[in-house]
Amino acid sequence: MSLLLKHGRLLDPATGRDESLDLVITDGRIDRIGRALPAANMQVVDLTGKVIAPGFLDMHVHLREPGYEHKETIATGCAAAAAGGFTGVCCMPNTNPPLDDESVIRFIQARARVAMDGLVDVFPVGAVTMGRKGEHLAPLAELATAGAVGFSDDGDPVFDAEIMRRALEYSKMFKKPIIQHAQDPSLSKGGVANEGIVATSLGLPVIPRLAEEIMVARDIQLTEYTGGFYHVAHISTAETLETVRRAKAKGLGITCEVTPHHFVLTDEAIKGYDTNFKMNPPLRTRDDVEAMKSGLRDGTIDVIATDHAPHSFDEKEVEFQAAPFGIIGLETAVGLAFSELLGKNVLSLYQIVEKLSTNPRRVLHLPEIKIQEGETANLTIFDPVAEWVVDPATFRSQSRNTPFGGYRLKGKPVGVLNNGQAYWISPS
Repeated sequence: MSLLLKHGRLLDPATGRDESLDLVITDGRIDRIGRALPAANMQVVDLTGKVIAPGFLDMHVHLREPGYEHKETIATGCAAAAAGGFTGVCCMPNTNPPLDDESVIRFIQARARVAMDGLVDVFPVGAVTMGRKGEHLAPLAELATAGAVGFSDDGDPVFDAEIMRRALEYSKMFKKPIIQHAQDPSLSKGGVANEGIVATSLGLPVIPRLAEEIMVARDIQLTEYTGGFYHVAHISTAETLETVRRAKAKGLGITCEVTPHHFVLTDEAIKGYDTNFKMNPPLRTRDDVEAMKSGLRDGTIDVIATDHAPHSFDEKEVEFQAAPFGIIGLETAVGLAFSELLGKNVLSLYQIVEKLSTNPRRVLHLPEIKIQEGETANLTIFDPVAEWVVDPATFRSQSRNTPFGGYRLKGKPVGVLNNGQAYWISPS
């Protein structure tokens, strides 16, 4: 059956188009674009007041499968992604076994093809080192051939400078970025909170800002030396941002991402010892939060990514120091981005779409999505002014570890279309 999307605002950074139009989708492709298109023999969806954008891609997600299915599975993670307005996710390699072998890459791809009938594209990120132990390079060529879109030891940094150098050299041949969890473990070992007055008053061991800043500065030098592609995951400090800004001014292959929790929350949030505010890198200061917004505004920060990190209730329901790091984010990211960035005039609607859709694909050297006749329909539809209250009980994710329960947000995904499938999040 053909699908007619009527009266939606079509916003496409790839073509520069921003106007109210109708779209006809037939057999998963964009058949026609125009005004007042006839609706004969078609399912019609009125999208007045809604925005049609290229499908959003979250390039930093933990799907936990294989090995930790009590937290999340590929199926539940894809369901959470669709409910959050994402048509694609990149899954990180800290699974069991890790993504250091092409067989694990192919396993994930096979599982993703049957999750929600293939609605959400799952792009595996291969490990940089075998077992993510930081000792020996993983077979990067084999992983790239199998479908890895980048390489990371996420959850742990690539600490050895020689290994990072070789990883940048080899991955450059395949145009794949090295995605670094930037943290010097000799400085951060045992820490659980940002070094500062809040952690001191709570008696918590700290993760200093310097741990991130030193690692990024070193890696940028290695990137300049090798000519590789380097991506800073979940950037969190003002000084790191300034270092990246200087590197970009030199024309280096440097990109970075920020999570919604790092441009919304500060370390003041941990005063109640709520483990849903424990993440790595930790929540920083108000100055850092404002720096993240500045970096988004001036383009230093390329991507908004969630670092979606599911954990079971029992794992989080312990004392702060014993709890695992991380929160889920797929189903709140769009609302937080619109509420905090669009609603407070940090970014335009066009810029938000770039950072959730266009830029992640550019960073990963994936084909860009164009909303044009004849192209595959890979679309995210959202209402930029719809107000809603975050209710974790309704999440499609298998886990509930979010600090945003009860938040009133403005901006909500309405539906996603991809791979010939349509999923409507709320009545249009």
